[in-house]
Amino acid sequence: MSKIATLEFDGKKYEFPVVEGSENEEAIDIKKLRDLTGIITLDPGYKNSGSCTSKITFLDGELGILRYRGYSIEDLAAKAEFLEVSFLLIFGELPTAVQLQQFEDDIRKYTLVNEEMKSIIDGFPRTAHPMGVLAALTSALTAFNPKSVNVDNEKEMYQAVCKTMGKFLVIATWTYRKSMGYPLNYYDNTKGYVENFMKLMFEIPTGPYKASPIVIDALNKLFILHADHEQNCSTSTVRMVGSSHAGLFASISSGVSALWGPLHGGANQAVLEMLEEIHQNGGDADKYMAKAKDKDDPFRLMGFGHRVYKNFDPRAKIIKKAADEVLETLGVDDPILAIAKKLEELALEDEYFKSRSLYPNVDFYSGIIYRALGIPTDMFTVMFAIGRLPGWIAQWKEMRENKEPIGRPRQVYTGSPLRDFKTVDKR
Repeated sequence: MSKIATLEFDGKKYEFPVVEGSENEEAIDIKKLRDLTGIITLDPGYKNSGSCTSKITFLDGELGILRYRGYSIEDLAAKAEFLEVSFLLIFGELPTAVQLQQFEDDIRKYTLVNEEMKSIIDGFPRTAHPMGVLAALTSALTAFNPKSVNVDNEKEMYQAVCKTMGKFLVIATWTYRKSMGYPLNYYDNTKGYVENFMKLMFEIPTGPYKASPIVIDALNKLFILHADHEQNCSTSTVRMVGSSHAGLFASISSGVSALWGPLHGGANQAVLEMLEEIHQNGGDADKYMAKAKDKDDPFRLMGFGHRVYKNFDPRAKIIKKAADEVLETLGVDDPILAIAKKLEELALEDEYFKSRSLYPNVDFYSGIIYRALGIPTDMFTVMFAIGRLPGWIAQWKEMRENKEPIGRPRQVYTGSPLRDFKTVDKR
């Protein structure tokens, strides 16, 4: 028998059905609340409001669980390739060997970007933030692909997915090339998707570029770990914009803009900025750990703890090992990274941090890896966006296929009541 929740208001009782998820999560279905009672709920930040049902990602912050389509993040990061996980998120099942090869081949068909896009990127100053350029270029793809995808047509939807995966990777790396004043690179169909990222970023005309397999493996894991994370700010934005039946490129562009914020995708950039500050002020990690524990000190230790994970971030455990391998392989001698390793060591042994579950999170370790690879700090959020792309596509696709209504939150008005208008000479 289905559960019922009872609300008593103004002397009357109302019953609402309780929806149960496949992992025993429960939610009160209040879509008829206003019609029945005349009232609405107020939930700033939507911390207690479910905007949809979804089959894509399961997250339990208390237990430190993250799963894509039922598969643990630990298994996927250890055993899968990024395009395998992308296929899983978007289409619901892991691909067969034939499907995976076809998916990769079909993405390659769409990696050429219209030459006129170069005129758009040339319009930006070299000092423009890569995320601002990426949002604009992603939106501009709509101009070169004006036909709206029919989500009910399986072939059209599949082609739109491959086109988005192919072109987004290229234009994301172009934002870096622009900032460096380098010529723009093109996808190499003889290389894999993650390896192509390194080539697109770092190969220069004077010689070939070959990335270390350890680096490729670490980036593969990072992209997988960032691929989706339930109804976060940028994902909810993509679904909200898409609910108006805006196209896929326009919706993805809105997700890029939402991700740009320092409270969301900019967190790993904030970690490196904090490390730079510590370095510039003498590099004393112990001093800054003490400042972090002092409630009267405004200093915040970035990259420790997580808004959702109340115990530990399961992604951090995976990427910590990859970070150690990358630093060892590259033999990087960097005082900034030395400070990071010292902070990590202190936090993992400090009772203050352990008792509050303030462990290094995925942003802490991803920032370390990106720094070691020579990726500029303002490109860190672009890296996040590349990883998050398949999740955005999957969420957009699910929302449209479920025929979800246009997003339209309510509000409680707290402004002035009706006032008489006075002409300007009487104000």
